[in-house]
Amino acid sequence: MTKKQALQLFEQKKVRTVWDEEQEKWYFAIVDVIAVLTESKDPQSYWRKLKQRLKEEGNETVTNCHAFKFQAADGKMRLTDVADTEQLFRLIQSIPSPKAEPFKIWISQVASMRIDQMQDSELSIE
Repeated sequence: MTKKQALQLFEQKKVRTVWDEEQEKWYFAIVDVIAVLTESKDPQSYWRKLKQRLKEEGNETVTNCHAFKFQAADGKMRLTDVADTEQLFRLIQSIPSPKAEPFKIWISQVASMRIDQMQDSELSIE
């Protein structure tokens, strides 16, 4: 399984992503998305509470999240919960934020860009 990590920028904030060539999907670090949408000082705690609440509600999205090792702020590689675009759209609905709609548009653009690159290899060189 080939995976390629990339940093994407949304309003000058970093969102760690990984492209899974086998699945042909982008996966986004959930805590990074939460940090962008909520501007929380502790996005990990926000995610733990949200995950707990969603599990109690029987939300399947949380159950189906994967984890991937990303470089953390301290430089160490740490397992981080990730979500594909479909899962992320569902999670965003659970986060009250005025940035939700612009972020959804941004996710669609990131996914579309990668699909375009796969169809036209010259675009990936740029």
